[in-house]
Amino acid sequence: MEFNLDYLIRDNIKNLAPYTTARHEFTGEASVMLDANENALGSPVTLDIGNLHESLNRYPDPLQLSFKQRISEIKGVPVENIFAGNGSDEAIDVLMRIFCEPGVDNIITLPPTYGMYSVCAAINNIKVKEVPLDNNYQMDIQAIADAIDDFTKIIFICSPNNPTGNSITRQDIEIILNNFDGIVVIDEAYINYARQKTFVQQLMDYPNLVVMQTLSKAWGLAALRLGLAFGSKEIINLMNNVKYPYNINEATQQLALQALTHVEQVNQWTKTTIEQRSWLETELAKVPLTEKIFPSDANFLLVKITDAHNVFSYLQSKGIIVRNRNTTKGCEGCLRITVGTAAENQALIEALKNYTV
Repeated sequence: MEFNLDYLIRDNIKNLAPYTTARHEFTGEASVMLDANENALGSPVTLDIGNLHESLNRYPDPLQLSFKQRISEIKGVPVENIFAGNGSDEAIDVLMRIFCEPGVDNIITLPPTYGMYSVCAAINNIKVKEVPLDNNYQMDIQAIADAIDDFTKIIFICSPNNPTGNSITRQDIEIILNNFDGIVVIDEAYINYARQKTFVQQLMDYPNLVVMQTLSKAWGLAALRLGLAFGSKEIINLMNNVKYPYNINEATQQLALQALTHVEQVNQWTKTTIEQRSWLETELAKVPLTEKIFPSDANFLLVKITDAHNVFSYLQSKGIIVRNRNTTKGCEGCLRITVGTAAENQALIEALKNYTV
């Protein structure tokens, strides 16, 4: 199937004259910066990170080139194939604004899944077609094919999936990529914890592929709100045109750059989390309340619990916060439990063992 990107793009986006700054057009180090109407005298706040001592009176790099260069080195992806957003949520929103005509087009989601796909669609007045995962939380390929129409522009596939934790079968994802002439977004927020390989290395194989990742999970930078999208140069250019000019602030860029020098530390944390996930799964299986523990490739477990709603409230009373998925279609009677530190996991198990109806 031949992919036609131009056909998918909204007319107003094709004709968009994006907001640009002099710093979009200049690369290198400038000594005199008289382009952006900044306060040349400085800022009352100074950013002190490592050897960096920088005033915050200047606007940040609108294309985050230093940050993207480091990501490029780690991921093995050219800079022009990388988008940086205010969390992955910005990438979701930007993609909808590029490809989906409000009130006309639709997207496909695969519930139970990450809720922001539907929230962003609602904000942008885009219809959502829900094609539920099967009983094993895998895609129903035929049902997806039946749901696609001439106005379906994006399919969102979360793998490893949130809230179920499992990876979606790779061969099934490839079937969608090969047979759908719209955009396929694979949300890999939890890919660091998975046995399955990322799809990032297959960007050149699929011009309709966008892969989202984040620094909020394995990298431990949730407070920075920094997400990534990888795609063709053409798609990334569109995303850069549509995003707000200075969407990633200077402090975030510099803190992220500092974090990205600690790859080995992050790899060790990931290994520890996976070990704790296995420990937690073993211990939860011994708890009488536990009915089923679903396989997980993420940093959490979806657990079917007897009397889930009351157990959730009980844990809250003990100062232990988990996610109540009891009312989510496909996750009835379930709690989603993030893998914590060894001490936090032990506290959870002890509390569950002491629960009485």
